[in-house]
Amino acid sequence: MSGPLMDQVTSVKVKLGLLVAISVTVASIVAAVGAVGDVPVWLSIPVTVALALGVTQLLAVGMTSPLREMTAAARQMARGDYSGRVTAASSDEVGELARAFNRMAEDLEAVDRQRRELVANVSHELRTPLAALCAVLENLVDGVAEPDPVALRTALDQAERLSALASDLLDLARVDAGAAALSSTQVAVAELLEQAVAEARVTGREVRYDVCVTPQDLSVPADPARLHQLIANLLDNASRHSPAGGLVRITAEATATGWRLEVADDGPGVPAVDRDRVFERFGTLTEAGGGGGTGLGLAIARWVTDLHGGTIHFVDPAPGSTGARVRVDLPHEPRQHIQVVKHEQVIKREPAMPKPVETPAPAAAPVRVSEPGMDTLFGRFWPETGLPGNIRAVLSCLAVGLLAGIVLPFRDLGVGTLVVLLAAGGVILGFSVNRRSRFTQACAALCVLLAVTAALRDAEWIVVLCLLAGGAVCMAGLVNGRSLPSFVLAGVAWPLAGLRGLPWLGRSAQAVRGLRTSAPALRTAVWSLLAVLVFGLLFASADAVFAEWAGVVVPDLNLDTFVLRAFITVAVGGVVLAATYLGLNPPSVEPSGDPVRPVARRYEWLVPVLLVDAVFLVFLAAQATANFGGHEYLERITGLTYAEYVHQGFGQLTVATALTLLVVWAAARKAPRATPADVAWLRGSLGLLCLLTLVVVASALYRMHVYQEAYGFTELRLLVDVFEGWLGLLVIGVMVAGVTMKAAWLPRAALLSGASLLLGIAAINPDAWIAQHNVDRYAATGKVDWYYLQGLSDDAVPVLTTLPDDVVYCALTAREPSKNDWLEWNLGRHRANPLIRAHANATPVTCRSEPAG
Repeated sequence: MSGPLMDQVTSVKVKLGLLVAISVTVASIVAAVGAVGDVPVWLSIPVTVALALGVTQLLAVGMTSPLREMTAAARQMARGDYSGRVTAASSDEVGELARAFNRMAEDLEAVDRQRRELVANVSHELRTPLAALCAVLENLVDGVAEPDPVALRTALDQAERLSALASDLLDLARVDAGAAALSSTQVAVAELLEQAVAEARVTGREVRYDVCVTPQDLSVPADPARLHQLIANLLDNASRHSPAGGLVRITAEATATGWRLEVADDGPGVPAVDRDRVFERFGTLTEAGGGGGTGLGLAIARWVTDLHGGTIHFVDPAPGSTGARVRVDLPHEPRQHIQVVKHEQVIKREPAMPKPVETPAPAAAPVRVSEPGMDTLFGRFWPETGLPGNIRAVLSCLAVGLLAGIVLPFRDLGVGTLVVLLAAGGVILGFSVNRRSRFTQACAALCVLLAVTAALRDAEWIVVLCLLAGGAVCMAGLVNGRSLPSFVLAGVAWPLAGLRGLPWLGRSAQAVRGLRTSAPALRTAVWSLLAVLVFGLLFASADAVFAEWAGVVVPDLNLDTFVLRAFITVAVGGVVLAATYLGLNPPSVEPSGDPVRPVARRYEWLVPVLLVDAVFLVFLAAQATANFGGHEYLERITGLTYAEYVHQGFGQLTVATALTLLVVWAAARKAPRATPADVAWLRGSLGLLCLLTLVVVASALYRMHVYQEAYGFTELRLLVDVFEGWLGLLVIGVMVAGVTMKAAWLPRAALLSGASLLLGIAAINPDAWIAQHNVDRYAATGKVDWYYLQGLSDDAVPVLTTLPDDVVYCALTAREPSKNDWLEWNLGRHRANPLIRAHANATPVTCRSEPAG
């Protein structure tokens, strides 16, 4: 269940009320602490919700697991498997139901086992005499043997054996019916025993019989037929297990409450552990050293004894003797126990225990089932089958969150950020089930390169874009996606993993209970931490240098900083844990493999594509007219300068390029490819469209180049340039796929190429590149936007310091050297600091700025 404390609650209603109260209390406390610590709302809200859900899951884990286990066990029973058991540790109504279910399962398992044994043993017992009888009759029919008394006696023996088995089965049917009427009369015990012994001698077994009745004229009220049946079965059992020449002793004597019958033999005896089992149906004594009967005799003997209100059981042999000794105690007057005849002689029930602690643990292993609530919520998109808890994964993610809480607060992007990212990536990849996939490994390598930008570049815009791209690549690699929908679903699945993984988190938390064997290691860790803390504080207070070193390693922990670090620890740890679960149990993100039904007629897809081609041709004709007509023609026709003209249409051309890719995708899916003509039309029409799109891409890039030359270079313009170039690269990829008619590689190539282009932007040092082009433009035209250059990151400082001395102040004003520790070290800031110090005393001048468009 949910834990020892919650297990003691005897009502489900009270337990649910406590769960809600604790969750609300935790959420309120966390929200209040976040408000006191000035934690940003965008951080405090998700952390509060996550902690509330986590506490709810930890407290409620297993609360309804018996119901789920009962459902799974019932399904197993429907398939004929009765070995499933339910975990029953709580004291509430669900726990009582679970214990009742376990008792029912044990009874059903016993009944099913006896049914199987019945079929097997009856088949075996019928086969032997039938085979022998058939052999004798075939010999007689074929004339191989004469119908002499010996042959006929053999056939009769087998027929009598079949008749005895049929009688036993009929008696067994009476047992299953629940009761049988008794015809009581006075029975002379000595006479009954002598008659039974005489019939036993007819079987021809080489044993001796000794009958002793005390007193000799003992007479008891009983059903003579049933009593004879009881004695005959006991004698048959004793003679069957006695060695040749052995002695079977039958004694009967009067007792204070009735009379007692004992049958003892010289056989191997019955072990104490088997003395109850042999009274079950087909509970033969073969394993105890003998056998050969039907296994029904003792079960019938117990049935007869119960009919008379007596008891039957095996006892230890008399002193100085060996073998088995059966004792039957019968009352003076038969007391028919109808209510116990039906099942109790077959299944020995354990009494119901009123307290949970007194209920013995079931022998069978508990049923492992998934969470049907989550399965219903996520369906076949995200099943969870046989995923065990993993405390190592949880602790690893918690360690990454703790590292982030120590390193990230109050620091700029730098080496510390890279360390946290590498630690998180290592944990996520280490537990991913797809970590051996080449695509996943390629994504991991690209993520590492994207993360390195945090330690190389001071331009936060490109670092943030690289980290976002790294997250997208990471998710695609974890699910091993192959298509654009799978990449999108992987991104959606990351936050949903926080909800889907709650049952797994609960199972992982339950694994903590199994860490009791690690108590010495835990004690060692606690004492070691305490020793380091005590002696560290002593030495820090005694030596200033040591205190300075300790301050670098140990963060400053006052109330506000502690709260912020705690929230960051939970947030980062939760994000990494969600990604780790996504790697452990990736969802089914690939679309179904149902083939797309193509259109019936070629013109249904061809006409729209050719019309788009025509529109592209008209647009390119207009572009050519504008280029060849010159600036005066353009201004006369449109009233726009050339720079304004080229800037006006850049966004539309980018959208048109993206829509063209969508048109190609739709046409390729719906176009039939049954004949060579179909393939030729497909390649020709879409190939022409792709070529025209490349011309549009070139036109868009040229427009942006002209605009940048007129109004200057900015980060956004560089980014859209690269984006347009990436779209052109995708168009080329589509053309290659059209030639080869294989496009399965294209989505992955698009993803990796897009992330690689972002990495390429970071590699060229974008702020320095932009600064260099603006400096060159200033040198050529004298036009520059000083305010924009002042907003560039420290990556641009080495370029800005190349400006003439009379204007360098305009670019470097308000810049100060960064005073960062080693965890904030960044190559861009490291290179800029000495240059900023060198120009700290630059002569102030009046800066005339021209806005960059």
